[in-house]
Amino acid sequence: MEISTLTTILDTTLAVIFTWVAYKTGQIIWKYTPYSYPNARIRAMEARLLTDQRFSELAESKTLQNFVVSLEDTDYSPRLASLQSYNLYEIERALDLSLVDLVELMIKIMPKRIRGLFEILLEEWDVRNITNVIKAKLSNLPPQDFIIPAGRMFPKVKAMVESKTMEEILVILEGTEYEEPLRKLLLKEIDLQAFELELYKIYYSKLLKYASSRKGEEKLISEEFIKMLIDYRNISIILRAKLSGMPSEEIKSLLIPGGMLSRAVLESMLSSEDVMMALGELEGTRYGDALKDVREAVEGGRIDKVEEALRRYILNRMKELSQFYPLSVAVALTYLLERESEVRKLKAVAKLIEDKAKPEKIKELIGEMA
Repeated sequence: MEISTLTTILDTTLAVIFTWVAYKTGQIIWKYTPYSYPNARIRAMEARLLTDQRFSELAESKTLQNFVVSLEDTDYSPRLASLQSYNLYEIERALDLSLVDLVELMIKIMPKRIRGLFEILLEEWDVRNITNVIKAKLSNLPPQDFIIPAGRMFPKVKAMVESKTMEEILVILEGTEYEEPLRKLLLKEIDLQAFELELYKIYYSKLLKYASSRKGEEKLISEEFIKMLIDYRNISIILRAKLSGMPSEEIKSLLIPGGMLSRAVLESMLSSEDVMMALGELEGTRYGDALKDVREAVEGGRIDKVEEALRRYILNRMKELSQFYPLSVAVALTYLLERESEVRKLKAVAKLIEDKAKPEKIKELIGEMA
């Protein structure tokens, strides 16, 4: 073989190798670099999460004013600093708004290709606000006391608050995905509970549709996250409904499609004779180990202990994913769950302080929460 031929082959081979290396390098840069800044920022915020020692100190606050002052050096300070009075309603509202601020921050700093997930997560406030306005209107209560200035439809929510009739609200929601469920409610085709569930079905359907449109790790992580949230709601619905004696067919209509639990498991839970048997159907699932210590609590009607165990499982699973995929959306979703857990605990501390509970009792109850 002539030298010129060998040189040509060598040049071609090197060109192919360099092209492949450049392609792979480009893939890595596209895949991971956009997460470097947001995840570094989130890790810094994660370091500021409240420790058990800090919660013990908060339990000693004695008054809500002291409780708020004790949080001045935390990420809750911007919202708590604007309080007009130190009452439980205002404090809980400020804590909720701190979570809204967090999701809005994620929308700003996360890579464009996953930003839509957080935009849809923000829509849960649309569901909450719309549901709360309808509930308040039907109960002749002031709806403005039950809404949070958050969500993508807040201008419409404000218009709903000012409306005089339910028909006006239907006009306000015209053209949105929430119009039809409200129409069914007004026609008495569904009750208020079913109306709320219809809104949540729309919400989770949008989340799943978005997650399934992603690629690679982003699809894997976001789909598992959303499906676990759906399982959480479905398990809670089934167990609470079983406890209240609701017929299986009625429970089935309340379930949200798209979770990780198989249809067979859900059907077995639905056909179970009682709440304990329904819980037993989860033993062979991914949630089995997490729920093995709550049977006694469930026998006493404490479904909240199941919910705590499931929240703890979901958080731990997301932590695993964030460790396995350190430059991914798992880091942001894990931190969001951590902050939601922290807010639940802070609300509980505030409520117990208002109720004049002893610090020792507050510490005991908070230590059990998830």
